[in-house]
Amino acid sequence: MKETDEHIADETHGSEQNPVIAKVEEKATDSFIAVAGHPLHAMAVHFPIALMICTLGIDILYWWDADPFWVRTGLWSSGLAFFAGIGAALVGTVELLAVPGIRARAASWAHGIAGMALVSVAGANWGLRLAFPEAVLPQGLALSVVGVVLTGIAGWHGGKLIFDHGIGLMVSPKD
Repeated sequence: MKETDEHIADETHGSEQNPVIAKVEEKATDSFIAVAGHPLHAMAVHFPIALMICTLGIDILYWWDADPFWVRTGLWSSGLAFFAGIGAALVGTVELLAVPGIRARAASWAHGIAGMALVSVAGANWGLRLAFPEAVLPQGLALSVVGVVLTGIAGWHGGKLIFDHGIGLMVSPKD
């Protein structure tokens, strides 16, 4: 790489050279809704993630076994995923809108949009099972697959916020 190319790469990726990135990094990222310094959103997302993945597993077991038990279990799993997702989404939305350092990052908006799409799919999945239990195959299974894909996308951007931007990390004065 030429010397000028290296200089351009340093300007676009290093905050000390790029004034726009430096301005974003100056903004506060402390959690607005936390328990003993631990962000509530980071604690709440584990439930809808696990339940979305479980719902897909339950649908696959129903496809394989055809036992009506899996239809009832999928109804509960998808419903809990939806309501847990609403809770996590509400806290995450407040964090997004209330904390300038979170709001200023593109990954926050991508995470939020993917999360809202995920909650919508979870609600559709639960509603379908509630109204039409016989529609688990193929519609419920398809919604479960889309939900797990959206879970991965939302999780990817959430991970970027944590690992690349340090959002939600508590740093001890001892460190």
